[in-house]
Amino acid sequence: MYFFGKNDWRTFEQGAQKEWLVTNGIGGYASGTIINANTRKYHALLTAALNPPGWRMVLLSKLDERFTAGDCTYNLAANEHKSGFSELGFVHLQQVAINPIPTFTYSFGDIFLEKTVFMVHGQNTSVVLYRVLNGAEPGLLTLTPMVNCRGHHFMTSAGEINFTQSKVKGGVMLASREDMPSLLLTCDAGEYIADGKWFNGMFYAAERERGENPYEDLYLPGVFKIPFAAGESKTITVVASTAETGGLDGEELLRAEKNRLKELVTKAGYRDHLARGLVRAADAFIVQRRSTGKKTVIAGYPWFADWGRDAMIALPGLTLVTGRFQEAREILDTFAGHCQKGLLPNAFFDGLADPVFNTVDASLWFVNAVYKYLVYTADLEFVRHNLYDTVKEIIDWYMKGTDYDIVMDQDGLLSAGSPCVQLTWMDAKVDDWVVTPRHGKAVEINALWYNAIRVFNLLSVLLGRDALYADLPDKIKASFQQEFWDESGGYLYDVVTPAGADSSVRPNQLLAASLPYSMLSREQAVLVVRKVWRELYVTYGIRSLSPWDPSYQGVYRGDRLRRDGAYHQGTAWSWLIGPFITAYRRAHNYSADSLTQARLFVAPFRSQLRDHGVGYISEIFDGDEPAFPRGCIAQAWGVAEVLRAYVEDVLEIQPPGRKKIKELEGGKNH
Repeated sequence: MYFFGKNDWRTFEQGAQKEWLVTNGIGGYASGTIINANTRKYHALLTAALNPPGWRMVLLSKLDERFTAGDCTYNLAANEHKSGFSELGFVHLQQVAINPIPTFTYSFGDIFLEKTVFMVHGQNTSVVLYRVLNGAEPGLLTLTPMVNCRGHHFMTSAGEINFTQSKVKGGVMLASREDMPSLLLTCDAGEYIADGKWFNGMFYAAERERGENPYEDLYLPGVFKIPFAAGESKTITVVASTAETGGLDGEELLRAEKNRLKELVTKAGYRDHLARGLVRAADAFIVQRRSTGKKTVIAGYPWFADWGRDAMIALPGLTLVTGRFQEAREILDTFAGHCQKGLLPNAFFDGLADPVFNTVDASLWFVNAVYKYLVYTADLEFVRHNLYDTVKEIIDWYMKGTDYDIVMDQDGLLSAGSPCVQLTWMDAKVDDWVVTPRHGKAVEINALWYNAIRVFNLLSVLLGRDALYADLPDKIKASFQQEFWDESGGYLYDVVTPAGADSSVRPNQLLAASLPYSMLSREQAVLVVRKVWRELYVTYGIRSLSPWDPSYQGVYRGDRLRRDGAYHQGTAWSWLIGPFITAYRRAHNYSADSLTQARLFVAPFRSQLRDHGVGYISEIFDGDEPAFPRGCIAQAWGVAEVLRAYVEDVLEIQPPGRKKIKELEGGKNH
């Protein structure tokens, strides 16, 4: 549980820095700030996923409260307006508790109002549960919904949407476009009074900072009015849904959601507070994909969809470390089923009938995820029947060559991409400007390639098949050592092309020291980790470029051009802490001193979980201190890799199936 008090919102700007997020398991979400002010176009009480996990639509932006008692009216709303006027209802806010469901406690006069926001798992339904204790005078609670009907990346101006409303029991049904479902708004107390006007000029400060349009108009269909007798207490359920729900009990639904989350934590089996918090956070990213009927991974909230690379990197932390093996199988099946010519999808985008495949590493991360699945579950039969053929397909296509100039060279190393095509995770591009060109032989791609060949050979042996490429790993290793190792600098080049080696100091070299199968000697691994620690480590992440490099950009903010120009040119990434900790412990032979240091690397995340996206780990941070959080407030691979490294390398809890796989491997080799 994360608690916040008045010291966290002494000003509007201070309170807006911390955001909450709840999700529904199908791609929908609700999100806002701890002062209940919307500062992003993505903040809303109901963002529904109409084609799970995609086609996300903002339907209910806000629900503002006012309470009248005697001659006094207390405005609890917090909003900024383009005119400069601000509503500062958070002055009545006494406490906020998030776990990850947020509860806001207001105190004004002799009245208490508690507000809890959550979603019904598996439905595009948000619930706002109020518990109100009135004071000595009769009172009236007025709830004002602000509704919308737009894609969550877009904005609305007054008059663009023609809303029609029909009264239903307990509230109203709002219709807009023919291709959109209606929005049902109900309250189980008081009465609904229709109106129909616009709130013009809601100001979103975070959008202005991102160089986007910061102003939006929101439709006000009417108000809910709930009377209170003197001294009366009430529990009130407000429901916003795309389904025709009726008579929902908010307290019962809240208990069900809390129990669901509790069961996930119990299943994972950790007593450690940080691990338990990250297990809860992991749940937000595991969602259902309607097109396959199976689970997939949302890369980050609020704006990312499901990406192949992110899903495969995140899979061990999200599903294996948490004991959610069935979800792991479904995610692996989902992406294996979309493999084409050895390529896993890069992303599933709204509006496209098919996924896009412009990635070289998603397939290689898939092979690594298969290995991690095996050592956690020892489920060789699932690998045999569902995954082995896809792994073989990937290896075969990469060897002979596939799309995007992905091909194994004569030296055994993997080359990919062209000057205009970005295929690695450092893929920022603004119009025709490729910010971080990495075509050719990239260091982490070849670390993943070597790892994939070793994994494939292992699977072949375990399944009683010939190891088709028994000699290839040695060839790749020899070429890698020759091409990538900088003896004088004691680190690995980032990319090798016919024109020469790129000696930029980047974090990609970490993977050569952290993957299950490494081509580095222990001495080399120590040097790589030391280089990364010295030049790239910055508390919550690993910088994407050394600050000593003339191309370094230490602050991530501004319009798209400035942000993308910094994205992989110095910005620190939370997910890289995982490989860093793993590489550090392995390079130091899992010594007691390395364990002590690893604990220190993890410790700052206990406080980071109270910042930006509360209960989650942010996508990125400024490379410059004080490492201000940026990007997505909740990032799948950030949560996953910190959790994985913490469990495996700090708590030293090893995958439960590893011993059995080692025994099987030993038996097959004799």
